[in-house]
Amino acid sequence: MLRWPVDPVRAAPARSLPEAAGTPVAYEMKWDGFRALVWRTPEGVRIQSRQGTDLTRYFPDLAAPLTAALPPRAVVDGELLVWDAERGRCSFTLLQRRLTAGRRLSEVVRRFPAHLVAFDLLRDGRGVELLDQPLTGRRAKLERLLRGVPPQIALCPQTGDRAVALGWLTDLGVAGVEGVVVKPATGRYRPGTTAWTKVRARDTTEYVIGGVTGTLDRPESLLLGRLDHGGVLRYTGQTHPLRPEHRRDLTAALRGLPFRGPGAGHPWPCPLPPAWAGEFSDRRPLSFIPVEPTLVAEVEVDTALDGAFGRARHRSRLVRIRLDLHPRDTTPAVLEAAGGVLSG
Repeated sequence: MLRWPVDPVRAAPARSLPEAAGTPVAYEMKWDGFRALVWRTPEGVRIQSRQGTDLTRYFPDLAAPLTAALPPRAVVDGELLVWDAERGRCSFTLLQRRLTAGRRLSEVVRRFPAHLVAFDLLRDGRGVELLDQPLTGRRAKLERLLRGVPPQIALCPQTGDRAVALGWLTDLGVAGVEGVVVKPATGRYRPGTTAWTKVRARDTTEYVIGGVTGTLDRPESLLLGRLDHGGVLRYTGQTHPLRPEHRRDLTAALRGLPFRGPGAGHPWPCPLPPAWAGEFSDRRPLSFIPVEPTLVAEVEVDTALDGAFGRARHRSRLVRIRLDLHPRDTTPAVLEAAGGVLSG
């Protein structure tokens, strides 16, 4: 029985769009937003993050449209987006600003309204759970449900044509479409599983920030890691020098995160040994400020990733901070060299 909160189906990252292997698949646009499950209640709606956090208060502008569009008891899986009219694309930064706006939330909401792109239906308006129905059946019911909905709500584009999906990867990044999600057309919805595949238009991945060079008020680069199965942060690499706009965002996000761990303290030696840092032309230890490993960064990487935790042989480039992710979301168990898939 569906109960709040639901751990949604996850997608394992891949570096290229998989070839069809006889089993029919559905390709959907991957948006630059927050994953969200919308629960229609008798009183209105509740918006759940993929971590189970209640996001409803951050999206007051969606309360009325979603209440009008969805029948009581319905549960929809989708993506929350904010459109940046000046840039003509979705903006993750403007979306994330809602979580840190505080008393300025109403102003942020007024200037940058939100939208929901729906891609799955977990329970219909009669209270019937659809988890055991194939994706094709759930999609057909979702399409019927969303006919005539307010403009703040949209149905996620879907195709069975791989050539069309490849076009999305190459042509739509400018509009904020991050990539493509590949789903088995006959697949059931299994909460908490990794049953889909995601391919980004650019090769990015997520790590936990374990330290910074420079200062917390003016960070110069990030030291990154991933948690092992015992919860220990394993070092994976360092970013290139940060751009000024990233420094501004990081200064606020890093506030209050100096490491205050018990016992021996931070899991990495400080300064970082040259062999860890991977700077073979510079044999000096790397000084850094350890921080609590609670903040996730999305970085642009090349294909030189090694080991179970995706250790980067070269420096990565910060794309953005991911306040919507938990450190455990960054923990792949295996790096498959043949397929280039990070699976968790």
